[in-house]
Amino acid sequence: MRLPVEKALSVIQHLVEGCSIRTAERITGVEKRTILNLLVTVGERCEQLMSDRIQGLSVKEVQADEIWGFVGMKQKTKNNKGLDSEELGDAYCFIAIERQTKVILAWHLGSRTEQDTIAFTEKLAHATRGNFQITTDGFKPYQHAVVLSLGAQRVDFAQLVKLYTADRDGEARYSPAECTGCKKVSIYGNPDMKKVSTSHIERQNLTVRMSMRRMTRLTNAFSKKWMNLKYSYALHFAFYNFCKVHSSLRVTPAMESGITDHIWSLRELLTA
Repeated sequence: MRLPVEKALSVIQHLVEGCSIRTAERITGVEKRTILNLLVTVGERCEQLMSDRIQGLSVKEVQADEIWGFVGMKQKTKNNKGLDSEELGDAYCFIAIERQTKVILAWHLGSRTEQDTIAFTEKLAHATRGNFQITTDGFKPYQHAVVLSLGAQRVDFAQLVKLYTADRDGEARYSPAECTGCKKVSIYGNPDMKKVSTSHIERQNLTVRMSMRRMTRLTNAFSKKWMNLKYSYALHFAFYNFCKVHSSLRVTPAMESGITDHIWSLRELLTA
């Protein structure tokens, strides 16, 4: 890094606390391009750290979901302009969380397609071992991807399918559609239907939107480059697992799951 370590720590601390790049620039005095270069450097290493430290974990209940974002412009604008770049438009991040320990097991940034769903479930297979129960939303590609990647582990798989009303016009279009009910569907194995839920992963989606400025809804803070969004996610999940004390656990998710025995400082995360 070109920056002194203390200055780099200050920049990263502001980013993980939900500041935008411009805000971090004003507070720390570090130029925007330097901050983005630092984000890429740190994000690459955080992604590798997650892959190295979170593998072969014994888990009981896993919940998975996708969170929507976009890069450069929304998908509708991209289609209207006739652009075919794969790094512009809608960007979905697949996330898997363990219900008891709250640890983020795996994540994958891509499109909402079967190919990216399989890439995500392969990462989840790398992070876990043995039998466990997994719940996802009603996204159909999960039905093939989970069995393909995790079938050998004999997982118990169910989906929580939510039923919504039709979209509303006018100002209400910025609000989510009204959920009129849901149904639990057993897909593979023998899942305990009483434990079928996506509440914890949906709460994690809120944490993402509150902790990453570029993911805050209805603002002008969005990613201009796919790479910046990807490494922002990598930094967020590594910080969440190893450094951030969970309010209900009173320890970090990594400590609760036995990966580490203490709360990591941001310096320790960056030098791990």
